[in-house]
Amino acid sequence: HVQLVESGGGSVQAGGSLRLSCVASGFNFAEHGMAWMRRPPGQGLEFVASIGRFGGATNYADSVKGRFIISRDNTKNTVFLQLNSLKTDDTGMYYCSFGTERGQGTQVTVS
Repeated sequence: HVQLVESGGGSVQAGGSLRLSCVASGFNFAEHGMAWMRRPPGQGLEFVASIGRFGGATNYADSVKGRFIISRDNTKNTVFLQLNSLKTDDTGMYYCSFGTERGQGTQVTVS
């Protein structure tokens, strides 16, 4: 079965950085695009970034463009999200996503 395990969240001050990781299993990782989503406190799920199968096609939400970087390592079945210049509005639970599947999430808190 599909399993997505996120890690790397934490509490940081505004302007700081974090690197999120998501290890995938249960499907052919290299054959699929991946995405990161987030749920701010009291709000719905929103798109953050996506990446194509080979890492060459990336898309970002306007709110994170120029600050976040999505990447992947197909040899390790892992997708990353580098979060730079963090703002308080970036606070939320971050989820790795494949199709309709999501992991358990990792919390990012910016103060």
